[in-house]
Amino acid sequence: QKRGKRCTGESEYETPRQVLVRNRRVGVVCRLIQLGVLVYIIGWVFIYEKGYQSTDTAVSSVFTKMKGQGYTNVSGNEKVWDVADYVFPPQGDSSFVVMTNYIVTEGQRMGRCPELKGKHNCSTDADCEEGSFKRTGHGQMTGVCANRTKTCEVLAWCPVEDDHNIPDPPLLMSAENYTLFIKNSVTFPLFDVTRSNLVEGINSSYIGKCLHDPEDAPLCPIFRLGDIVKLSGFNFETIARVGGAIGIVVDWTCNFDLHLKHCKPKYTFHGLYGNPAETDKAKASVGYNFRYARHYMENSVQKRTLYKVFGIRVDIIVQSLARKFDIIPTLTAIGSGVGIFGVATVVCDLVLLYLLPKREFYKHMKFKNTNTYAKLPSTTEKRQNILQHVRFPMV
Repeated sequence: QKRGKRCTGESEYETPRQVLVRNRRVGVVCRLIQLGVLVYIIGWVFIYEKGYQSTDTAVSSVFTKMKGQGYTNVSGNEKVWDVADYVFPPQGDSSFVVMTNYIVTEGQRMGRCPELKGKHNCSTDADCEEGSFKRTGHGQMTGVCANRTKTCEVLAWCPVEDDHNIPDPPLLMSAENYTLFIKNSVTFPLFDVTRSNLVEGINSSYIGKCLHDPEDAPLCPIFRLGDIVKLSGFNFETIARVGGAIGIVVDWTCNFDLHLKHCKPKYTFHGLYGNPAETDKAKASVGYNFRYARHYMENSVQKRTLYKVFGIRVDIIVQSLARKFDIIPTLTAIGSGVGIFGVATVVCDLVLLYLLPKREFYKHMKFKNTNTYAKLPSTTEKRQNILQHVRFPMV
């Protein structure tokens, strides 16, 4: 049976020849390979990878809002902290910091004062190069060695900050009860579908009383900060002391072959950076912190209050993948699967031609050589050959 032909040289060409081989071992190998290909196409391509669907990722927007109050009493100085005090930045971004601990340096003004011990020690003025800066210092050196502290004098905000003693326990342990509201909307442009994490059944009355729980309330968009830390694998008091980072992943994996109401978000929590174990205390850099200052004028002199803030950085990450039936990827998957069936033919040919004891016989049966220049029988000779093989009945 001719299935095609191809040129193999200037004066030769070959055409496929189909040979029926009755060999049980080769037949079993062929069927096993075909079965494997069939399982791969149906199981992996269509069922697991859903090769019959087209895919799209979402364009996402995230809005956040923190609520809760904190209280501190440092050396008799009582203070109530609200959202405007402990959230940075305050605009409701998808990445923000909640302050849980701090070191405050009050009444700083621009002037000359000695560095802290250990920052730049000195014995004479020659040890303090005037006009130079030290990377870990607080200002520009004046060239004077302070006799009282035996450290270099600097031009800086004075008195300089002393951050060696971090408050323990954290000053804002009340942050454990703060709540976070996440509002997320996603749009899948390919399918022209827009969804919000405030899905069916999530209304104002439900939001007012629910609190997220992976088992009992998995769709509630209100999260307690202490629960977020716990679900991420951290201890709240440990991470609150020196800070850390936590990721909240909002996963939108949707199948639009089903009803739209089945497209719902799933929340997972991951500890990105912090102190999940006591061994972290031995590391070179632990926790998360930054500084900010509140400036004011006092007796026509500019002053500031400096805060070194330790906090929990929250990063909200949206990941998405939507699928829907499409005839083009379906046909592509079927076509590629049919093409893979040719692997069985190639493998069986290799077994027949190179591995079996009768390989020379199979080669002779599979490949037939012809001589183009051989003399072909005439019409008369053909008729005579036919008559020789035909028997006429006796009259």
